[in-house]
Amino acid sequence: MSVSGQVGIIAAVMVVAYALTKWRKLSVEISMLSAAVAGGLTGAIMKTPPLAQLARHLVEGAFTYLDVILVFATATIFMAIVSESGGVNYVVRGTIKYFYNKRFIALILLMIIILIPGALTGAGSVSLLVVGAPVALALSYLGISQKRVAAILFIVAGLSAVAPPVNIWAMIVSAGTAIPYVGFELPLGIPVLILGIFTMLVLGLKKEGSMNLEKALQDMPEVPERMSWWRVLLPFVAFFGLVIAFRIWPFSMPILGLPLEFSVAAVVAYGVSPIKIHAFSVSRDTVKRLLPLLATLVIVGMLQQIMTATGVRGWLSFSVISTPLILLYISLALIIPASEGILTYGGAAILGIPLIWFFDSIGLHATVAIAGLSLLWALGDGLPPTALIGRLSVIVSDYKDSYWSFLKSTWLPWLVITIVAILIVVFSSRLEFLVRWSK
Repeated sequence: MSVSGQVGIIAAVMVVAYALTKWRKLSVEISMLSAAVAGGLTGAIMKTPPLAQLARHLVEGAFTYLDVILVFATATIFMAIVSESGGVNYVVRGTIKYFYNKRFIALILLMIIILIPGALTGAGSVSLLVVGAPVALALSYLGISQKRVAAILFIVAGLSAVAPPVNIWAMIVSAGTAIPYVGFELPLGIPVLILGIFTMLVLGLKKEGSMNLEKALQDMPEVPERMSWWRVLLPFVAFFGLVIAFRIWPFSMPILGLPLEFSVAAVVAYGVSPIKIHAFSVSRDTVKRLLPLLATLVIVGMLQQIMTATGVRGWLSFSVISTPLILLYISLALIIPASEGILTYGGAAILGIPLIWFFDSIGLHATVAIAGLSLLWALGDGLPPTALIGRLSVIVSDYKDSYWSFLKSTWLPWLVITIVAILIVVFSSRLEFLVRWSK
């Protein structure tokens, strides 16, 4: 049998294994693990890799994204401590209290509140878990319908996962293509802010009901009496201060790394909290909530390693580079969101890595192209079977109608984000200056 025939059989077995486990209504993580194990065993029969090396490949793959897992965990614990101290409720309450009659400013501030947790953790789901409920309540009291509230939360929470400094899709692709995870601040940040503002104005500027400020403040969660703006801002100043310090004094400041910087910020947040926080309990509960996402990163690494060892990854790369370029650009609007909906972060490893190899080979700028693809992966978090951010948006906004009616309400921001993302990829070489300005 030819090599391509063997690889095709292995790929088919992996697809069937994934489909069968999903048919049994098991989780995405177990489905991807079954695909990796089935692919590895099939490859062992064909001596690619030998059976004796299968366990080694699975273990090595499990540690591929250890650095990303550390960033994810420490950042989410930091945001959990800020939330537990009352900081999130304080900011949302203050936004409504002082800007309820300045609709544009209130919408932009609420957008920023949603963006921050996801930008710091790399997960839009964290934004919804930490600030989703109070922001949804604030948006509803600004006279926005529940359907549009859910749509705003979904789009902006997705964009928060794209925003710097932590973008897990970009980290996965960078690790798989040996591209340093630097220079992403402006290529990611500028589109996120522009598209976020566009989404807030399109979905939230129109007032569909009346607003009662006293009732809104009464229904919002109470905050500790001693909470103040400096207690909220100081932990973020500590974090961004450490990030910026290395850039100002690169030869004097040691490289701390994001996990340590988030840990320092968490300690500061704990120290300035106006109420007593049980740090161990908060950390334990946070990690418990994160386990599915952390498991996804572990299994994505295993799947990527098996695909590399069996040749499936190279086969996919060849399929990408053999596709006509115009057709490839157009198909990005479908295949990238669909890969996220089916495989979550696994889509970045399976499709993102060969795509960036190909784009780099034809003269496109890899860093900017990754930024463009990230916008499309964010949209995929609203597509079944996973639809993680989409389902959470419906839950925290208390939207009772059908899921598809909510998804249809996002059509205009979805279309604009798709067009912008593809244009960023196509013209990535001309946007290289954004990377230079970020360094």
